Amino acid sequence: MPAIVRPTHTALGLALGVVLDSALGDPRRGHPVAGFGTLAGRAERAVYGDGRARGVAYSALCVGGTTALALGVRRVVAGRPAAAVLATAGCTWAVLGGTTLRREARAIAAPLVAGDLAAAREALPRLVGRDPSRLDDKGIARAVVESVAENTSDAVVAPLFWGAVAGIPGLLGYRAINTLDAMVGHHTPRHENFGWASARLDDVANWPAARLTGLLTVAAAPVVGGDRGRTWAVLRRDGGSHPSPNAGRCEASAAGALDVTLGGRNVYAGRTEDRPRLGDGPPPAPADIARANRLSATVGLAAAALAVGAVAARGAVAARAARRIGKAVR
Repeated sequence: MPAIVRPTHTALGLALGVVLDSALGDPRRGHPVAGFGTLAGRAERAVYGDGRARGVAYSALCVGGTTALALGVRRVVAGRPAAAVLATAGCTWAVLGGTTLRREARAIAAPLVAGDLAAAREALPRLVGRDPSRLDDKGIARAVVESVAENTSDAVVAPLFWGAVAGIPGLLGYRAINTLDAMVGHHTPRHENFGWASARLDDVANWPAARLTGLLTVAAAPVVGGDRGRTWAVLRRDGGSHPSPNAGRCEASAAGALDVTLGGRNVYAGRTEDRPRLGDGPPPAPADIARANRLSATVGLAAAALAVGAVAARGAVAARAARRIGKAVR
């Protein structure tokens, strides 16, 4: 029988990776995802063409290559418990971004709460792609809360979900998909057609995680003084009205838990989008960024517990089945 990475080792690696992300966050330089982005950028320049077929080939090259690398890593560490745990932990740390997400949100909230609008505008592009020059304090607060809500799924829940489903290939494959979407999945003249495949692939990969994020946000609502019933009602009513099939679930549930209203007009480098209103409360205030961070951290911990627990339970079921088969054979 070929050596495998046992579910117990995957579960331990996921848990250790979550601890590493909590303790270290993302490095300022030399991050593996940044390295992937550099290579993907070179690949884009090499294969770019204004058509969907070129975009499909580009996505297949980048995601397929990353997944093949991940399968190779899994094969190398299979049958070696310590190596399997450490490799899974390293990959989990590399693809998680919850700690850095909240750190960047705090870096914007601090000057905003202190009344330094210029400093908050200067810090905003590190987290949000909107034009900060036209935003007041509430506009910046809304942008940050929306980004924290959406990226709680993209940077925490989704990688943990796919790590629980497929181990190291799930972790690295998902991060490749999500990174490509951030690079080319935009409605711009250059990427409208070329980035179509990357954007649609990201929609598919994030579909289950976004809905899980919404449900976990409902459960976590009391942590920020929210009401589970109200959060569920807003999620059901407004979650599908967002132009993204996934971001709306995350933002609507956050709006319900925080009792604020999200959505409205967004300006991106001269391009304007009018987003539907999500929630029933007032617009977010600067102080709501800290509440959004607390909600995000709680949802992330819950997702980690579910991922680790699900993999460990799968391992326990497999072990019991193996014992029964062994007894039957004897």
